[in-house]
Amino acid sequence: MPARGRKRSDRQTQSSRPKVQDKKFMRNSRVVPVANWRKGEQSGREDHIAAEVPVALTYNRLSHVVMMATPSDLEDFALGFSLTEGIIDKASDLISSRVIPREQGLEVAMTVTEDCYDRLSTQRRNLTGRTGCGLCGAESLEQAIRAPRKVESRVRIDSAALQSALKAMPGEQPLASVTGATHCAAWCDTDGGILSLREDVGRHNALDKLIGHLVSSDFSSKDGFLVISSRASYEMVYKAAAVGIELLAAVSAPTTLAVDFANESGMTLIGFARPGRHNIYTAPERIQR
Repeated sequence: MPARGRKRSDRQTQSSRPKVQDKKFMRNSRVVPVANWRKGEQSGREDHIAAEVPVALTYNRLSHVVMMATPSDLEDFALGFSLTEGIIDKASDLISSRVIPREQGLEVAMTVTEDCYDRLSTQRRNLTGRTGCGLCGAESLEQAIRAPRKVESRVRIDSAALQSALKAMPGEQPLASVTGATHCAAWCDTDGGILSLREDVGRHNALDKLIGHLVSSDFSSKDGFLVISSRASYEMVYKAAAVGIELLAAVSAPTTLAVDFANESGMTLIGFARPGRHNIYTAPERIQR
């Protein structure tokens, strides 16, 4: 899939980090000493630990939310979060963004259009988001449980394509390979080739990073499918549907609300996607045997 617009690597990049690399909040991982116990014997060793840092998202100098995230691809994250949270309606509504080191963490300072800012400034949603938080800051049931977008029905893949993507995913997760602590979200072509992948300690963050990258690259939702390395909760379905993704495969289980949302949006939802097996919970017609 050719990438157009702002040039970014399809693989996870360091482009969203500030240029100075010796700040403690700018590293994806850190090496720490550990006492390793194995088969009754203990020895000293070093271990790579994934970074989890406070990332403040601000809009036109208005502080909106602090999320705990891995400090890579933060401009992708900011764009994806802004879209899937309904703060902006399209990528061009985000006029600019930059990552700024702060004393206690990182800030992604964004400028959005006046209409988007006016809408945002009326919302009372100044909060701290825990890693993997999906309902943080919602003030009412109506705000929390928003109807998902309807998706089209253009994607068809073979089961073999999904299995191919699952087989390839571990080799495309450099941070997980050294820390064992991160989730990923991968965009795959209809043959199962991994085109883009993002990692983060938070599953929602990984998906927002991927979505931010995709929409900045003029992707078409009819050209592939999404695989996530976590369970499929309703927020993951909602975020995928927000950009028209028709097929979401999760390596773990779905929730009841995820199944309901997938049915409502018309999305194909797959759970327990593992080598050699998967369960199709909704819209099975997109999967060919």
